[in-house]
Amino acid sequence: MQRRKITPNFEVSALGLGCMGMSEFYGANDDAASIRVLHRAIDLGISFFDTAETYGIGHNEELIGRFLKQSNAQIEIATKFGIVRKPGEYKRIIDNSAHYTRQACEGSLRRLGVECIDLYYVHRINQKQPIEEVMTTLSSLVSEGKIKHIGLCEVSAATLRKAHAVHPVTAVQTEYSLWTRDVESEILPCCRELGVGFVPYSPLGRGFLTGTYDANTQFESDDFRANLPRFTTENIKTNLAIVDCINTLANAKQCTKAQIALAWLLAKGDDIAPIPGTRRINYLEQNAASTAISLSTSEVKTLEAAIEKLHVAGSRYTEEGMKGLNA
Repeated sequence: MQRRKITPNFEVSALGLGCMGMSEFYGANDDAASIRVLHRAIDLGISFFDTAETYGIGHNEELIGRFLKQSNAQIEIATKFGIVRKPGEYKRIIDNSAHYTRQACEGSLRRLGVECIDLYYVHRINQKQPIEEVMTTLSSLVSEGKIKHIGLCEVSAATLRKAHAVHPVTAVQTEYSLWTRDVESEILPCCRELGVGFVPYSPLGRGFLTGTYDANTQFESDDFRANLPRFTTENIKTNLAIVDCINTLANAKQCTKAQIALAWLLAKGDDIAPIPGTRRINYLEQNAASTAISLSTSEVKTLEAAIEKLHVAGSRYTEEGMKGLNA
């Protein structure tokens, strides 16, 4: 597995692993199977694990903590704070207060079983709490040795600039894929201007860009895609045209659609480290193999041009999920 310095002082595996689905949102979880996936990720050279306190209301961090007790591998752990939910509810409160920031950090350290978190993100921004104050608290946690690097999720360029002026931001995490390219207009250029790394989540469009789903797909009630606008029957019919474009290049390169979607992101810059999530070893292995697929400038432009002609139907999230985006 290739490694990338997404900033001069933070190096990770070129492809990370999003661990959210191991705890909730995509159906029933199987801890034993998830632990096997984590071990296999290390075998493949994937060492950048992404979690959050809100994933499974602490369960996901505890799961990774159990894995860390079994493994001697050098791992870059990223976790997040700021989304407060009750068990079983999607409704959230966004809290970036100094008190909660410290409380959340201590909880994450305890659940992960580590003394220091490699990358600690503000998961969502509460615009009533000045980002300068949030960064001051996080900077103190760096000084105290509890976190190494600070990250922000789903922020605007203006917020990033304000935050970075208080303490260097190491990475921004935002949704970025062939059907979600909003970041290219402002936030990604801002990251590059400031020397901030970029970590795309949902790089496979929550599985849609793999070609696994069609208008006949019926999601289980505990799969949150059942309520996402882009996954309604009518919107799926429209959005499948995007998958067709990806499939054309996948056939030419003799690889999977998922591998094309990831190879495209990897080709967008060495300061980018996508974190596709999976609970299955075969998908993990396919994803890892995408790092060996090289797309030429011409192939990238042709793929982008084909998709840009299409309409992406549906918002990324429900109204509740849109809280704190581009804050």
